[in-house]
Amino acid sequence: MPSFDVVSRVEMQEVDNAISNSMKEIGQRYDFKGSVSKLEKTEGGVILLSEDETKAKQVLDILISNLIKRNVDPKVIKLKSSESASGNTIRQNYDLLEGIDQEVGKKITKLIKESKLKVQAKIQGNELRISGAKKDNLQEAISKIKELKLELPLQYINFRD
Repeated sequence: MPSFDVVSRVEMQEVDNAISNSMKEIGQRYDFKGSVSKLEKTEGGVILLSEDETKAKQVLDILISNLIKRNVDPKVIKLKSSESASGNTIRQNYDLLEGIDQEVGKKITKLIKESKLKVQAKIQGNELRISGAKKDNLQEAISKIKELKLELPLQYINFRD
C-alpha cells in the first residue's frame, strides 16, 4: 500500500550557517558600525539582541534572507517574546519550529477525512503517515494539505509504493 510521511524538520546546520553569515554581514555593513546588534543560537531557538526596534527588524530581515539563501523556509522562525535588556537594548527570542504538534496534526487528519479521499492519516508522534490504495489519491492529499496554508513548513518524505 503506497504511503508517505508529512514532517516539519529544520536543518540545524543550515540555520547555524545562516546565523554565521548574518553576523558577518552585520559586521560589514556601514549602518551597523558601532551597533550592539547580534544573533545567538540557543537550544531550540535564536536570540536577537539590538539597540532599537528598527535595527532589530533589519537584523531579522538579514537573518531571513540568509535562511532563504540556505534553502531553509523562513516560517521555521517564530517570535516568542520581546523584552528590554540591559544597556538600552532589546532582546527578542525566536523559536525554531520543528515537528508537527498535535493540534496541526488533528487539523490535517480532519481535512483528509472530510475530503472523502480514499486515504488514511495517522499521527505518529510529531509526524503524520498518510497511506492509500493509489498514488493519485496520495498526490491529491498532498495538494489538499498545501491548500491549508499552515504557518509551518511541511515536507513530504518517505514515499513508498
